[in-house]
Amino acid sequence: MKIHEYQARDLLRQAGIPVPPGEAIDTVEQAGPAYARVTGEGGSPLAVVKAQVHAGGRGKAGFVTLVRSREEADHAARFMLTHRMVSPQTPPEGLEVKKLLIAAGVDIADRAGGGKEEFYLAITTDRARRAHTLIASREGGVDIERVAHENPDAIIGERLHPLSGLEPHQARRVAYGLGLTGKLAPQAADVMLRLARLFVDKDCSMAEINPLVVAGTPAGEPRVIAIDAKFNFDDNATFRHRDLEAMFDPSEENPLELRARKFGLSYIALNGSIGCLVNGAGLAMATMDTIKHFGGEPANFLDVGGGASEEAVTEAFSIILSDPKVRGVMVNIFGGIMRCDVIAQGIVNAAGNFRNADGAVGFRVPLVVRLEGTNVEAGRRILTGARARIPTMQAATDLADAAKKVCAAVAGG
Repeated sequence: MKIHEYQARDLLRQAGIPVPPGEAIDTVEQAGPAYARVTGEGGSPLAVVKAQVHAGGRGKAGFVTLVRSREEADHAARFMLTHRMVSPQTPPEGLEVKKLLIAAGVDIADRAGGGKEEFYLAITTDRARRAHTLIASREGGVDIERVAHENPDAIIGERLHPLSGLEPHQARRVAYGLGLTGKLAPQAADVMLRLARLFVDKDCSMAEINPLVVAGTPAGEPRVIAIDAKFNFDDNATFRHRDLEAMFDPSEENPLELRARKFGLSYIALNGSIGCLVNGAGLAMATMDTIKHFGGEPANFLDVGGGASEEAVTEAFSIILSDPKVRGVMVNIFGGIMRCDVIAQGIVNAAGNFRNADGAVGFRVPLVVRLEGTNVEAGRRILTGARARIPTMQAATDLADAAKKVCAAVAGG
């Protein structure tokens, strides 16, 4: 589960990590008063208006704007709330912006030798080391993946102990490694320790501050402040955090993925034309790889799991075929806990219930089915008996055969 930046900043503030004043708004009329309040607290006319969407590239797309007056705040808010944001991380049609963050501007200190005192700080799971890991870099405010690729020595990492978490001496070592000295080093170390506790307490899969900056203050003494934040949470643990569940924004999610979640289906929309219905995450990945090997492009990842009902399988087909890009469907079931006859009956039910855009019932796209495992003969008998009602259906003997057939059917129109 993801949350918006303004919500992430609230979590940081609750954890005792300093952040600039800010307010979330959802109408143009709220922009001016919000600007006045946040700049009144900061004592500077500089503020920033930021679109709240679950996608990066906001600044380059014109959806992060510095403003210095109520009029400029109104203008920026009107533009962002009436235009869709298009960036490399959004669909081609862009994303609708429904909420904005207006935050006080920050005077970031200059770095000796040029640049600004901006740092990257995050905690995530390092699967290779099988541990939560603190990641930090002096190159904050930019794409950390590019930094890791072009200059891996700029990344500092510290493994968190599974019981005691991040130790103070580790946080101090990272702070000094970032070049912070004097009073700034313990401030940064304190931010790291608080972020590490927040990561564990909230069952995060990723907690990121980018950038963490050294900023001037009205008193003239610089301090460490978190400017932007991003959190991802383990979906399987959100039942323990009602406060986080309340932050969930369904409008930022793919509607088909939301439908799938209600039926216990693991569904992720992709950009291809071949829908996939598979049981088991590993088999689903292998299925998609095989489709690509034979020249096709998967339209989705869909794992129906080991105990899906006929109703869930029927819904899975409806979700797959609701994607207008789908021009063919491949079913690949290796029945262990999942029974092949349940899948087969779900296919028949889906074919009898699915309505096309013109109201006609039944599948029009090619359907290739490969079944093996528990109750496979019963499942094949069900599909054989329904072949007249599903004329687009073909049987396959194995994974490669199924992938070849569905790719050929889609390529042939």
